[in-house]
Amino acid sequence: MTAMRNRPIPGSSGIVRTMSLLGDPVLHAACEPVTDFGPALARLVEDMYATMYEARGVGLAANQIGVPSRVFVFDCPDDEDVRHLGHVVNPVLVEADGVTVRGPEGCLSLPGLEAGTPRFDHAVVEGVTVEGEPVRIAGTGFFARCLQHECDHLDGRVYPDRLTGLRRVRVLRAARRAPWGRTA
Repeated sequence: MTAMRNRPIPGSSGIVRTMSLLGDPVLHAACEPVTDFGPALARLVEDMYATMYEARGVGLAANQIGVPSRVFVFDCPDDEDVRHLGHVVNPVLVEADGVTVRGPEGCLSLPGLEAGTPRFDHAVVEGVTVEGEPVRIAGTGFFARCLQHECDHLDGRVYPDRLTGLRRVRVLRAARRAPWGRTA
């Protein structure tokens, strides 16, 4: 097993799972809090990293692989190219503030699609690790967008839900035409 600072690389022992796509009911329902912090949760997180890396994403929520549990993983840079790597179990978005920025946003569950989506430029998420240890993650810029995006997934929202007017119509129309072609 390859090591990074004497620790396994996240996802290196994971299995790539099938991605849930827009229209799949699991993406449009709130996820359940995690209560079992055993080996199955550690395996889920490992599989989530493997799936995220295979899809070349920067974040992945459990429901994106069909598991309706409040868990997400991330490996995302901020606007200063500082890498943020981790996971959160039972996350709560406790702060989302600052300037609202409309920036390009995509989603592994809407492959190939992107739209200017408004998000705050600062976000803080609190939760626990797979071991049940408290964690607080703060992000700015692109990383703040990632934190908000993943928390939205766990609440049953996808980024087109944040769009209005013509932007929303265009994304949903493009989704219907996409090869994976299911829509909400």
